[in-house]
Amino acid sequence: MNNSYHTVNPIIRIKENELLSKDTFEQLIQAPNFEKVAEILAPTVYGKYLGENFQYDFEKSLNQELVQTYGELIEIIPNPSLIWLYTMRYTIHNLKVLTKADKIKENYDYLFIPDGFFTIDELKAAIETGESSTLPVSVVKSIQEVRDYFEESRILQGIDVIYDRFYLSEQYHLAKSLKDEAILQAIVATIDLKNIMTTARCLLQKRSYAFMSAVISEYGSIDKELLLDFSTRPLSELIEFLLQSDYRDLIGPALSSEEIDFSRLSVLTDNYLTTILQVAQTQAFGPLPLLAFLNAKDIEVTNLRLIIVGKRSGFTKEAMYERMRTLYDL
Repeated sequence: MNNSYHTVNPIIRIKENELLSKDTFEQLIQAPNFEKVAEILAPTVYGKYLGENFQYDFEKSLNQELVQTYGELIEIIPNPSLIWLYTMRYTIHNLKVLTKADKIKENYDYLFIPDGFFTIDELKAAIETGESSTLPVSVVKSIQEVRDYFEESRILQGIDVIYDRFYLSEQYHLAKSLKDEAILQAIVATIDLKNIMTTARCLLQKRSYAFMSAVISEYGSIDKELLLDFSTRPLSELIEFLLQSDYRDLIGPALSSEEIDFSRLSVLTDNYLTTILQVAQTQAFGPLPLLAFLNAKDIEVTNLRLIIVGKRSGFTKEAMYERMRTLYDL
């Protein structure tokens, strides 16, 4: 697999040069108005989206930029599944919102985020009929499981539980199929961090053992039964366990003796993936540089969205700094 990327990675290096620098983001945050923001973005790949009052449609423009990026990469890489490994998070998001929209007869199309593979019409048709000739069998099976669940229960949260369980399972098995140990380790670590966050939320919400068993994945390196053992114990004991775990240095800044800062934990989790993939910038072969670029592009779009929405909503500069994800060193 590694040798098959020797012609792809030089293209990835070129695309990395198009990413916005830390200095550019600093200028964007400091910009006093949207006219200045437009001036800063004009010479970048985002210049083509800067029409009149661009700030009100910029989220759609960012989605368009992602679709274009995914499409270009899918055309050149040996195994497009590698891209879906990264963009599957958006597939799951889309399944959740479109399924809920179907069940409560609302229109949530505006929440759709392109994943580079499946259109909104394909997902809607599968959700409505339980069948599809274009979606992967595993995705259709998860849709069918949700349909079966909804015949027995009308609790919308069950939709999230089923799709989240499918997501972590699919991530693990897809990573294993790629036969790259570094990718598999990164996925297992992200599952661990997702399980940690889920366990903590369940304790705060006083969820049952059965509920926790349904939402905690067995594919992390932290034994599932070990996490389930905290179902009847106070949050402070989970925090004590985490502060002695292999993840203590990573998530410690989000923990106190009695509380967890979930917003901070989410940022630290995102930054951890960036740290793992940062080393890929020095690799000439293999699929990691592609994943690193996808992550860098995603961070760039996330931070741009934050800045535009933040300035539109009157956020302070300090608030934007706190929410921004760590950028790659270019």
